[in-house]
Amino acid sequence: MKKLFLAAVTAAAFCLPATADPEVKTWHSLDSMGCMMLRECTIGTDKITSWRDLGTAYEVWDAELDSILTSLTDIGVNVYLADERYFLGNTRGLYNVKGNNFFLNRAYLSEPTRMVQVIRHEGWHVAQDCMAGTIDNTFTGLIYSEETVPDWIRRGAERTYPSNAVPFEAEAMMAMYSDTQTVEGLRVCASDKKMWQVFIPTPRTGEWLKQEGFMN
Repeated sequence: MKKLFLAAVTAAAFCLPATADPEVKTWHSLDSMGCMMLRECTIGTDKITSWRDLGTAYEVWDAELDSILTSLTDIGVNVYLADERYFLGNTRGLYNVKGNNFFLNRAYLSEPTRMVQVIRHEGWHVAQDCMAGTIDNTFTGLIYSEETVPDWIRRGAERTYPSNAVPFEAEAMMAMYSDTQTVEGLRVCASDKKMWQVFIPTPRTGEWLKQEGFMN
């Protein structure tokens, strides 16, 4: 059953042990990304809590971004702008399901529309983390039935991600194109309510929650 739930691909792929020496020998590598995710490498990373920390170009999305960032803070997820040298090529952002930290690649701040989509996408992975019972584990759960995701989004996920991650990533890709989905998911996650009390769990998610003792 646990195979039905997995960490976000970025976290699962890159949450590797860093060397004892935080001095990174190769940038844009799994080593540098792992060092950043483990918070052993912090130079060039800055915590953000408001859209203003992203720049004036993001004011168009001020209410949405501040809602997302406030919820993440309430949940206990820290968001960092980090130097591009820590990331593998073309990686704009990632959520570390193990450490519950959220990283954005500073090099792409000049692309606000794309970066807002990245924030929505990775924010949805946080919501999926909540759906797996608690963020204090390394599992994520689907929130919607797979049929909810439009075919064109699913096809894009199939071209981009390993097959076992497609359902989770397709759902997060759907969130990229909505100015409300991630906001709503994270608000529930940050509230006193349980995710499955607001979002009707899929049969497999429900079975997982019952098996793990989260839901009667």
